[in-house]
Amino acid sequence: MFGYRVPAPDEAMLISGGRRGLGGAPFRVVTGHGKFVLPVFRKVRFLTLSMCESEVTETCVTKQGISLHVRAVIAFKVGNDPESIVNAGQRFLSDQEQMSVLTGRIFAGHLRAIIGSMTVEEIVTERQKLAAEVLDTSKTEMAKIGLIVDSLQIQSIDDGDTGYIDAMSAPHKAAIQRQAQIAQAQATQAAVEAEQAAARKQAEYARQTAIVKAEYSAEVDRAQAEAAQAGPLAQAHAQQEVLAAQTELAERQAELRQQQLVAEVVKPAEAEAERVRILAAAEAQRMKIQAEAAASYDRVALDRMLIDQLPQIVKEAAGGLSGANVNVLNGADGLGEIAAGLVSQGLTILDSVRQNMSGQDKDTKADSSTGPKGLLQLRSGKERTSDNGPVNVD
Repeated sequence: MFGYRVPAPDEAMLISGGRRGLGGAPFRVVTGHGKFVLPVFRKVRFLTLSMCESEVTETCVTKQGISLHVRAVIAFKVGNDPESIVNAGQRFLSDQEQMSVLTGRIFAGHLRAIIGSMTVEEIVTERQKLAAEVLDTSKTEMAKIGLIVDSLQIQSIDDGDTGYIDAMSAPHKAAIQRQAQIAQAQATQAAVEAEQAAARKQAEYARQTAIVKAEYSAEVDRAQAEAAQAGPLAQAHAQQEVLAAQTELAERQAELRQQQLVAEVVKPAEAEAERVRILAAAEAQRMKIQAEAAASYDRVALDRMLIDQLPQIVKEAAGGLSGANVNVLNGADGLGEIAAGLVSQGLTILDSVRQNMSGQDKDTKADSSTGPKGLLQLRSGKERTSDNGPVNVD
């Protein structure tokens, strides 16, 4: 828009003309926003708020009278507050490059003053202290011109040809060299120890390798020996098994032969002996029977004669009863018993005759008046009894 102006973020817009600014300043300060400016009636200028740098190289004399060449770098800028902008604008708006020149001169004076109150040792060893003191002494002066210092760095300190700093650093250099030599010696010793340890490890590894190789060689030799012996051992074992099998076969053949001998010789001999024995026993029995038959031939003839005479004997016995007075009480059964008694008496007589002829003596002789079941006792003039009842014989 025509007449509307806006400052950059790192700039301050200074508007002159019209009413005055802060503290009776001849311009108004605008930052961070735009402003409508009447052409012809107002004039606008811009003041940088960005970081600026100033380099200082100064020869300073220390408290000891030693000249030192000091090089420092100052980082500064215009303050952000309206007061600092007004102060800086009134001094540097037409030639803003003068800020760096003036700042360098200001710090050069403060450096000479501060270094003049310090020793070389303090300056060399306490640079941060030197920078802090310079900043503190220049802060008020820099604020008056609207500038603020962000940092002060001492870049280098050199004593020229005097050699003071070198002499001051000689003990440290010697100590450092000594420490370096010690460190080198320690490093060398450590390297030697490491080499020795490595050599020992290599020797141990070689020994272990040799032992393992020897063990492997021994195992290989043993395996080869076992393999070489395996054939003969297997052959001997096989022969032993063959011999055992042959022995077992021989034993079985012997048993079989023995069984064959028993079957072919012993059993037939036993059978023949048994046959002979049986034949002999049969022959003896036959001869005995023949002898007994021959001995009993006469008895057989006598028996036959007695058997032939038995009816007559019974008839005679019955005839003896013809004149007897026999009372039969039980009828037909009584008569049967009487007849049976007569037959029994006849058989008893026959047996007695046989016993007498064979020469056998017996304690009990057959009674001609008694018999087995149906025994009939004949008593003259008395009562006879049978199994079925009494029989009276007169």
